[in-house]
Amino acid sequence: MTDEVRRTQDDARTTARTEPPRTGYGPPVSARRFDTVVVGAGHNGLVAAAYLARAGWSVLVLERLPEVGGAAVSRQVFPGVDVRLSAYAYLVSLLPDRIVADLDLQVTLADRAVASYTAVPGGPGLLVERDEGAPTAGSFRALTGSDAEFAAWQRFHGRVATLAEDLAPTLTEPLLSPAELAGRLRDPGLWHDLRERPLADVVADELSHDVVRGVALSDGLIGTFADVHAADGPAGRCFLYHVVGNGTGRWRVPVGGMGVLSGAMAAAARSAGAELVTRAEVTALEPRADGVTVHWTDDDGAERAVDAGWVVGGAAPDVLDRLTGAAPRPSVDGAQLKVNMVLARLPRLRSGVDPAVAFAGTFHVDEAASQLDAAHAQAAAGRLPDVVPFEVYCHSLSDPSVLGPAERAAGCHTLTLFGLHTPAALFRRDPVGTRDEAVRRVVAQLDAHLAEPLLDCLARDADGRPCLQAASPLDVEDSLAMPGGHIFHGDLSWPVAAAPDEVGAWGVATPYPRVVAASSGGTVRGGAVSGLGGYAAARHLLDRC
Repeated sequence: MTDEVRRTQDDARTTARTEPPRTGYGPPVSARRFDTVVVGAGHNGLVAAAYLARAGWSVLVLERLPEVGGAAVSRQVFPGVDVRLSAYAYLVSLLPDRIVADLDLQVTLADRAVASYTAVPGGPGLLVERDEGAPTAGSFRALTGSDAEFAAWQRFHGRVATLAEDLAPTLTEPLLSPAELAGRLRDPGLWHDLRERPLADVVADELSHDVVRGVALSDGLIGTFADVHAADGPAGRCFLYHVVGNGTGRWRVPVGGMGVLSGAMAAAARSAGAELVTRAEVTALEPRADGVTVHWTDDDGAERAVDAGWVVGGAAPDVLDRLTGAAPRPSVDGAQLKVNMVLARLPRLRSGVDPAVAFAGTFHVDEAASQLDAAHAQAAAGRLPDVVPFEVYCHSLSDPSVLGPAERAAGCHTLTLFGLHTPAALFRRDPVGTRDEAVRRVVAQLDAHLAEPLLDCLARDADGRPCLQAASPLDVEDSLAMPGGHIFHGDLSWPVAAAPDEVGAWGVATPYPRVVAASSGGTVRGGAVSGLGGYAAARHLLDRC
């Protein structure tokens, strides 16, 4: 990485952390008792607060950061560049339409016309339209030499679509047993295989081409460091959550950026009467049989305490352990490299494919099945992969509203890069140097498919520096208190009861009296920007009380 780019991303990180004005209603009276205190104003905490407040509960939300939304925020990252980037999370799939309707969220989620484009050296690449038609069929034919793989792709994703339609409604119901869920599925065989067999074997049963297999397998590796050839479950669980959202699995664009979505959730909570306080860091929880005392420091550093009947933990399970004084559980590393960019123009592709088509969906680079395997093996051995599998996406092609008027007129665009098989452990010895080397590698890999260097296409900030900001899992951990930088707060769970006594429950129990979980890793059903953890926490309390 050049010194110029390194200075730019360090300055951009400082700009991104500039504190906006305080939100909320100010510190509550310490003597006041709330029905519930929500720890953390990420999207799950906000969803729980909105449901509970609408049910008449008194709700206090405490957020240590100067803004609400957690990972679901938008920021003007680069000085002098009027572009609102979705800083961490950037697409929506798992958020149920039911939550949007229940909370009357004022947000638009737009479909993308292109599902994905996979760059292939020396070839036209693989185009998959959102609604697959003749161009998609022709693209498969050009890549594989026949129509057989496209037919296999359609069969496989037809099975996935059936599973999504059947399983998605259960995500907002009390937990079913595995047998009960299987009984509601038209294709229980796929559900069984995902749970019991290596994901690579499930995919290989259906697809034969290395590149096509890789496109399918990548859904099992987003933010998850897993061996797709192991039957231990993480890859299968990650795959499931990436393909079942709302019964379609479609990844949608939050119009206006991810911050619009979390802002709508915050507005729903406030309008129902919840009190949101930012720059309020919870320092300890004292659970009792009849309630919880929550200790926190306010904006001025003053120590405060408030009593609540219940606490909803929007923070990671490891954070709840620390706040209650319990022994910390082993954390699970996140495994993603995130690079945010603003482009002065979309780069031309060597394949000749229109970049406005290629970058509109998920642009896969070096994610063939064999490349995923090689990268995992190197990362598992403690090495940054020689070839980092990654994907790129241009939000502004689907939603130009994130661009300021001048930037839109000038033809600027956003670009988000998400690298796989880059676990936090690789960055601990030399955080900055390893992150810079990872960025250098992915830029070079992308350049191999471009007709012009990516760095030449970057916009420049007010000081004339290129608009590129990178974050390793350690940067995510530092910014968002996600242990190991894991975007799901830990390994995902199968969305069913794991034991007989969990059947009919909501999967939010914790070891601590009067504390329920709402985070992705602390609940049975979570992952990505879904609101499922917050919904389940609220339903658990409302059903119980």
